[in-house]
Formats: sequence, structure tokens, C-alpha cells
Amino acid sequence: MTALACRLTGFGAALPARRETNDDLAAHLDTSDAWIRTRTGIAARHVAVAESTSDLAIAAALEALADADVAPADLDLIVVATSTPDSACPATAARVAAALDTPAAAFDINGACTGFVHALAVASSLLGVGALGDRGDRLALVVGADRYRSLTDPADRTTTVLFGDGAGAAVLRTGDHHGAGLLGLDLRGDPDGLAALQVRPDARWLHMDGPEVFRRAVRSLVSSAGSALERAGVAAGDVDRFIPHQANVRIVDAVAGRLGIAADRVELDLVDRANTSAASIPLALHSAVRGGRLQADDRVLLGAVGAGMGAGSVLLRWPR
Repeated sequence: MTALACRLTGFGAALPARRETNDDLAAHLDTSDAWIRTRTGIAARHVAVAESTSDLAIAAALEALADADVAPADLDLIVVATSTPDSACPATAARVAAALDTPAAAFDINGACTGFVHALAVASSLLGVGALGDRGDRLALVVGADRYRSLTDPADRTTTVLFGDGAGAAVLRTGDHHGAGLLGLDLRGDPDGLAALQVRPDARWLHMDGPEVFRRAVRSLVSSAGSALERAGVAAGDVDRFIPHQANVRIVDAVAGRLGIAADRVELDLVDRANTSAASIPLALHSAVRGGRLQADDRVLLGAVGAGMGAGSVLLRWPR
């Protein structure tokens, strides 16, 4: 594919005030800190009580815009990835735009845990083809925000220990940025995997077939990442930083191992946050940037798989 000249610039994160440890869960579930850590790598998570999805999205967006030194009025587009909106309408992105007082086009994408990759792909495509204007640099705010603890049965240890709430945001700027760009992209579905992870139409809580999710998630993410790398002409061993969806440590380790990406090049951000669905990749990006783990010209691979078992991967060259 032809590389799109663009860069991610400006990152924001927002987590609910309430922090829940494994020991807190063990007080009312048949589980333990050791059981959860061994199987998932998770020690704690943040749980929204007073905070709505849009509250978290707005807070992350404000930090990202300030970090990028971008005024809301200069935005061309806002895309929010969420499957836990405040309400059926308006879109969470519209609520974010209203809070920012910007006339930017704004809409949501529901790709579950793959949502941020979907949102980044859609935003880069719209900006890249000039659909929203023909000035040299165009700007999009891409947000992942979810409250998956609102979908998990508090009495179900197979799901409630895995998820946390939060939001992450990044500003996407197109234009020539010294070789920075989107080098490779892959999006795919798995129609046979629909039942593995879903909130059934007649149910309130998230249903998960753990072993089936593991098998399909690893297979789909390895295939998707491999295709994105192939389209970019980059070998997996040449990836400088792999920032996957933070599902659980076993899935992350299995995917990195099968791709041949060394463990010290993998960003793990789930220990204190758990699986925050569409927020997990932008939250991990925020941590990687703040920790100085992304350098100029690095090849950065993002990859996610979510409910419906759709997967997506993006390979970026990091800006100077």
C-alpha cells in the first residue's frame, strides 16, 4: 500500500477515580489475587462510578489537544471508538465536540476492543483523501473510551476480573512529517466467532467463551498483524514497538511469540488497568510516549481483536 504521510501527535488519558484491586474482588468472588495475576497479568483496574463514557472521553481529548498544542476549532474530525455510549443518541463524539465547542465532523465507531484501530483507519482515510478539505495539514481527534464494567456481571469471575474502564485519545495530523506515516493496515472479520464474546440481544451481561476467545483472538491478531507488515514490506523482527490491545498477558505473549517480536519490544499496560476495550491501545500509547519508549523513525505496530472477533492492525513510522 502507499504510505500515508501523517503522525500521531498529542496523547491523553483518563481513568475513573475508583481503583479496584484483585483483593477487593476476592472479598466477594471465588477468586484470589494469585489466580487472577497468573491467568491474566492483571493486578487492579479502574471502575467508573460517577463518570460517564463521554466524561472520560472529554478528559482524554482535552489532554491530547493540549499536548499537541491544537485548538479545538482547528479540528476537522472527531472519531470516538466506543461500544458503551452514554445513550443511543447522540453519538459520544457529538458530546465531545459540544464540550470542546468545535464544529468538527463527529461520529462514533463500535468495533468493541478493535475500535481504536478502526477509528484510526477511518480518520486517516478521510483526511488522506482530502474528503474534509484540501489544506496541507488536516487534524483529527481519535478517542477510545469504554466502561465495560457496566457490561460485566459482578458475580461472574470469568469476565468481571478482566475489564476496567477508561479513555485514551490521540491527535492525528496529516502532511509531510519527515517520513512519519501510516505504512501498513489490515482490517478483517471472523463471522464464525460472533458467539464467542457478546452481549446477547435478550441479556444484560457480557457472555464470554474464554477458550474460544483465546484461540480466535491469537489466530486473528497474528494473521492481521502479519498482513499489515507484509503490505508495508517490514519483517516482524524489525518492529521496534508492538502496542497490542491489552486483553490479557497470555494473549499478548502468544501473539508476540508467534509473530517473532521480542518481549522487550512489547508494550504491556494492563497490570493496573485491565482490559479497557477500545481505550486500551491509546492508553498504552500514552504510557509509551510518557515513558520515552518511542523514538524517532521507530516502526510501531498496533493490533487489536474484539467482540465479533474482528481484528485490525496498523504499522506506523514514528515522527521525529
